[in-house]
Amino acid sequence: MEVLETCGKGTLSAGEPSTKRSLTSIYDDDEVVGFEKHAEIIMKKLIRGTKERDLISIFGMPGLGKTTLATKVYNNPSIVNYFDVKSLCAVSQAYNRRTLLVEIFKQATNDKIKIKEDDDVADMLRRVLIGKRYLIVLDDIWDVEAWDDLGICFPQGEYGSRVMVTTRIEQVAKHLLHHSDPYSLSFLTSEESWELLEKKVFRGESCPPDLLEAGLQVAQHCKGLPLVVVLIAGMIAKMDKEASLWLKVASDLSSIGLGEQSMKVIQSSYDHLEDHLKPCLLYMALFPEDHKIPVNDLLKLWMAEEFVLNVETENMEEASRNCLSDLLNRSLVMVSGMRINCDVQYCSLHDVVREFCLRKLTEDKYMQLPMPYNPYQHLYSTESRLCIYIHDDLVKQLDHPDYKLDKILMLDFKETNSLEFIAHPKLNTWNNQYWNPLDLLVKLRFVRALHLMDVELPDSWATAIQSLTELRYLALYVRQFELEWISHLHNLQTLQVKSSNKSIRAATLWEMKKLRHVNIDSFPVVWEDINDEGSFEESSTTMLENMKTFHICDIRLDNVNARLWWRFPNLEELSLKVEDEPKFPLFPIPEVHTHLQSVSLMFSFNKVFNSVGWERYFVFPSNIRHLFLFSCFFTEDMVLNIARLKKLESLTLLMGFPDVRLQTFRSCCWDVTNVEFAALKYLGLFFMQMKEWKASEESFPVLEKLVINGVFIKEIPPSFADIPTLTRIELTNCIDSLGVSAMNIKREIEENTGCDSLHVVVVK
Repeated sequence: MEVLETCGKGTLSAGEPSTKRSLTSIYDDDEVVGFEKHAEIIMKKLIRGTKERDLISIFGMPGLGKTTLATKVYNNPSIVNYFDVKSLCAVSQAYNRRTLLVEIFKQATNDKIKIKEDDDVADMLRRVLIGKRYLIVLDDIWDVEAWDDLGICFPQGEYGSRVMVTTRIEQVAKHLLHHSDPYSLSFLTSEESWELLEKKVFRGESCPPDLLEAGLQVAQHCKGLPLVVVLIAGMIAKMDKEASLWLKVASDLSSIGLGEQSMKVIQSSYDHLEDHLKPCLLYMALFPEDHKIPVNDLLKLWMAEEFVLNVETENMEEASRNCLSDLLNRSLVMVSGMRINCDVQYCSLHDVVREFCLRKLTEDKYMQLPMPYNPYQHLYSTESRLCIYIHDDLVKQLDHPDYKLDKILMLDFKETNSLEFIAHPKLNTWNNQYWNPLDLLVKLRFVRALHLMDVELPDSWATAIQSLTELRYLALYVRQFELEWISHLHNLQTLQVKSSNKSIRAATLWEMKKLRHVNIDSFPVVWEDINDEGSFEESSTTMLENMKTFHICDIRLDNVNARLWWRFPNLEELSLKVEDEPKFPLFPIPEVHTHLQSVSLMFSFNKVFNSVGWERYFVFPSNIRHLFLFSCFFTEDMVLNIARLKKLESLTLLMGFPDVRLQTFRSCCWDVTNVEFAALKYLGLFFMQMKEWKASEESFPVLEKLVINGVFIKEIPPSFADIPTLTRIELTNCIDSLGVSAMNIKREIEENTGCDSLHVVVVK
């Protein structure tokens, strides 16, 4: 259940800067208690032994940590560097063969080769893997047929390739036997259970003596299941530190049989949740099994469903982050993907937790799963709270000529006002080969959240959405879009639009007073509500005080747009893709945006050589904590503008030049010797056109993590050995001497402090 940081290639998201409050500090445990010996055995099976393709299977009951072990091994630097191609995917009980092969293919090719709808993905995958030493991890296989279905896509050969599978079924593991015997994952010992419990409850501190005996009893009665240990740890960490309370927990655990223990412990953890957290957790179970849920979307969906209104804060975004943080702390939710700066990007539910939540949803009549069509089935009215999860099977059923919408159990449209929320997790659900989703939308007049980004909707979408006046969350992929078509949605909080048309006229934006998050992609915006002097009328009607994040593509940095930000006085995140050369300051009066904490700016790469002098336009608001810059010159003045941000915690620079002398850029030196980034904890340099880097020990006084990808400098400045807070260096696609310099810094720190505090990861 521990979460490991991925050593493979990270995901760089320019359009989504990290959130204001970090969700990463609660998951800072790099080692997995009790798994060290298992990991060592599995890694030997992967690296040693036969040169023929081999299959290594790990089996054991739910909650033993099979996925955690497989992930730990998969991300180990020695494994990362040994295999030419790697892929890790969850198979699960119900899976789509093509979808799974597409995911494996994307990972195997680093998503460099695009897949068409009629492509033979299995054949493409075989061609990619032939002649390479590959590692494929298939997590959570339920039957032999799944392997028979997928295994034929992984070519034989004497290159030392491996396929690793995890399964909860021993007979499946034995049937998959190739050269290596199946590996049975054992329970934690009492000592390991206590070590994990203490680590989770006290976050690196030692247990007080008066709680030691009670804590040992709690650990013993967890019966060696890591899932149970971390769930119990999450629960008692919220209790008063009293031995009597802990002994009561131990007594309750002792009466539970091993087979039912996980469910009982989850029930106990659920019962201890504050009321506002329960629907947040249950809602997550409606996403598909093993689905990596995007955190940004999840928090906005919670807000749309009004799960967080009763939390004691006026800031719904902060309330949502607090909810997720609480669920992570209790280990009911797992981190399944991190951003390059260590913010949580994806989260998921353990399959046992998800199974519990689905049972709870059904018991409490939050949800009724649609049944296959039966013309004789009885229809009955809805209960007071109903959620329908629209998925592929339902879409196929609705496409049946005899299956009508009113055949869905518990959905009586005479009482549609009882439909409080409807979940649309993984939203590649609807595609044109089955059915037009708009036929269903017109029936769901009280729906609050629609996420339809995975398929381009027909042009009739605007008419179908006219009646959905309760929408709080709307994400669309359409050919044509105008804000006036949805300006009547006065409750809308989140708007995400991807469109292929040429421009959007945004005059009606100001009518949508409750808008908090706007992400407009793939087309430019034209502002029409300006006067003859080229500025907005000064009135309250052009103020959106609730606007928190504004992400937009194809925008001009002219006087009109510079004044636009004034209409968002409480803006916290701003992300822009700029196609032209700036002619006006981005923030004419930086002091206006005291709430702005995250800025992401992407400039057209073909305009970068005309960008000399841009730096005078980039005086940033002083409270910015996260800054992402793509494609510009980082001249001395620009660097000083950035260094003036005394609260800046993360800085990501991509495809930039540190020198304006174009004829010598191949020998560019980024010299920050006399510059101090006072609060910077994360620095990412990606494909920067620089050959040398100079810095002093005062340049990055509190830096914790350095990430370099595709930058061909020879060494990291030696002064990095004098940064006491530095804990991690990640190098990808860099020359060998850079890795040598990182290891030299690591050795110097060990010699000076006696501590092995710096972790270096090198990925080719």
